[in-house]
Amino acid sequence: MNPAAFRDLLRSVLLSVLVLAFAAPARADTPWKLVAAYPHDPAAFTEGLFYLDGVLYESTGLEGQSEIRKVALKTGEILQRRVIDPPYFGEGIVNWGERIVSLTWRHRLGFVWKLSDFTPLSDFRYEGEGWGLTQDGHSLIMSDGSAQLRFLDPDTLAEQRRITVTWNGRAVDRLNELEWVRGEVWANIWYDTHIARIDPATGAVIDWIDVAPLLKQAGVSDSEAVANGIAYDAKSDRVFVTGKNWPRLFEIKVGK
Repeated sequence: MNPAAFRDLLRSVLLSVLVLAFAAPARADTPWKLVAAYPHDPAAFTEGLFYLDGVLYESTGLEGQSEIRKVALKTGEILQRRVIDPPYFGEGIVNWGERIVSLTWRHRLGFVWKLSDFTPLSDFRYEGEGWGLTQDGHSLIMSDGSAQLRFLDPDTLAEQRRITVTWNGRAVDRLNELEWVRGEVWANIWYDTHIARIDPATGAVIDWIDVAPLLKQAGVSDSEAVANGIAYDAKSDRVFVTGKNWPRLFEIKVGK
């Protein structure tokens, strides 16, 4: 190969490398630090979690073991509970006004409960599976195990719109438990230790939070004991995370 042709080839290779570098940036995890650890019921197969007025609200799954609970943060004590009768497999929950809205996995049926005492109020239907729930102050946001998030009218529970969650143009599926944090949707990924920080307008993943060290600290080894459960205390900017059958719930401080 003559020198001119070699220079042209080298220039072409370098240009290709630069294009790939800008088109597919490396994964950059959001930094965080551990603040505290609290007791968590190791029998709780956590599917939904939120923080409100100083306490946690948690839903658990598995047929015959599904419950909605009000839990003391510092002690893990169950202050109030409502059993979800078989054959329903409980999934995500969210508060809206004086109500709690909850999902079930494969029965295409959700429930509405009274926030104060978990009295059943009504039920509603949806297509597909029910996984996670959160809310942004205007809509309820639902995951179904795919790469899509559904936005629901909080009063009628009818679907308003959907977005597809992507990272570098590729769909991110297995979206699980959800939380609204600082104007973003945060989502656990089933069988992954990463939490996706999602732009609710576009569905693009802004960055990732890797909670793998907490899985180790929780001391669980069962493959089903995955990270699942995010709650946010907006007043104090506190983030709480746990997992299915984890004996600990962790408070972490997450960078912006």
